[in-house]
Amino acid sequence: MNDLSFWVEKNAAFAPSKTAIRFEGEDIDYAGFAETIRGHARALKNVHGVGRGDRVAFLGFNSPSMLALFFACARIGAMFSPLNWRLVAPELAYILGDSAPRVLIADADHADLAREAAASGSAPVVPVEALARDAAAEGGDRDPDAGPETPCLLVYTSGTTGHPKGAVLTQRAIQVTAHNCIHYSGLTDADRVLTVLPMFHVGGLNILTSPAFYVGGTVILHRRFDAAATLRAIVDERPTQLVLVPATIQAVIDLPGWKAADLSSLRLLTTGSSIVPLHLIDAVHARGIPVCQTYGLTETSPVCIYQKPGDGLRKPRSTGKCGLHCEFRIVDDDGNEVADGVSGEILIRGGNVLREYWNNPEETRRALKDGWFHTGDVGWRDEDGDVFVNDRKKDIVISGGENIYPAEIEQLVHPMDDIADVAVVGREDARWGEVPVAVVVPAPGANLEAADLLARLEGRLARFKHPKDVLFLDALPKNAMGKTLKHELRARVNGG
Repeated sequence: MNDLSFWVEKNAAFAPSKTAIRFEGEDIDYAGFAETIRGHARALKNVHGVGRGDRVAFLGFNSPSMLALFFACARIGAMFSPLNWRLVAPELAYILGDSAPRVLIADADHADLAREAAASGSAPVVPVEALARDAAAEGGDRDPDAGPETPCLLVYTSGTTGHPKGAVLTQRAIQVTAHNCIHYSGLTDADRVLTVLPMFHVGGLNILTSPAFYVGGTVILHRRFDAAATLRAIVDERPTQLVLVPATIQAVIDLPGWKAADLSSLRLLTTGSSIVPLHLIDAVHARGIPVCQTYGLTETSPVCIYQKPGDGLRKPRSTGKCGLHCEFRIVDDDGNEVADGVSGEILIRGGNVLREYWNNPEETRRALKDGWFHTGDVGWRDEDGDVFVNDRKKDIVISGGENIYPAEIEQLVHPMDDIADVAVVGREDARWGEVPVAVVVPAPGANLEAADLLARLEGRLARFKHPKDVLFLDALPKNAMGKTLKHELRARVNGG
């Protein structure tokens, strides 16, 4: 295997005039995209001094230049490090200090934030527009030694606890993930992938988006997620596949035009990132669109367990079977494999798993043992090999020696008509150690009482699992992918 930029080079040779990217009404064909990648590589290598192993940080919205930078970094053996533009300057400064990039590329919308974050001199800030100007620089545009084992992506975890960690993913990891995605989705060169999720996360970048360039498909790219723009694009641009997380599915199906919109071009909707409420799956299936759930983490590039089309109807609570190009185990606290139907920690092994955490050997040793990545997620498998994810290991509430999985309670509460959002976390308790507390966002106009809510769980949930208290908030704290920041809620219910 050559470096990942050859995906685009080879497809440009087969179909130079085919649209690779459609962005804000303009089409970029494969020949043009390949040349942009070469130009970005020349600029990085010959103007900005980027070489093999160097980090190239990027702060900005989704754009063709962002994708070109990703492939250009692979071409010269550098590591692309996309930054979360929702972070504030001190948070970004921590990441820049940790990763020490050779250069920080920023789009016009984030130039001021980039300069503030890099004020300590951690990296020179270069406008993304300058790359086009520097594309004609003399010199080579690739590193001949870049290949499968070369690190090419440095993505910082969402930081739901403590400082974020940088996951180092090799070119092989991206290739293996592409194969897994193709296996579950049937992705081909005839597909038109609608990308609306932020590509600073591996979900936005590597579930369908980058694999589309491997098979020679087309990516319809949005700068950022907007529910109305997403629905319009489905109707007008006729994509065949897209990826949405639960929060963005909810935003789209809440639109007045959802039920009447022409969605006939879609042959598959992929979702995941967090446990998917059943009412969302039902709403999409009701419009005739198959739903595939996937499971993975930043550290697994991300796709490692997934459903195939049809599985969403057959087992809507499952996240599918272990992917074609990786292995999994479910183990107890002593590392012993558990039987079918018994919950334990999910472990993943394969070419898609991170090589290490950047500059963090202690966390690397903790997460990678004998080649197995310890996900920190708890789940179980049934007799068919389908995997069901219970919760994050750290989110389990242990009350009086009993394990209580917050997601089980959340799945019951979330579909209620007067509930907009819910999360369950543990509160310290002198008698039981911990007790579950429901943090609830009422639907607009709802007149909700805690006693009424708790009464609805009678007969539907074992008594020891019932929340012992209800906290009402206007909104739950979430990260960019829509995951609830439970560490913030735990701090709040425990008086922090």
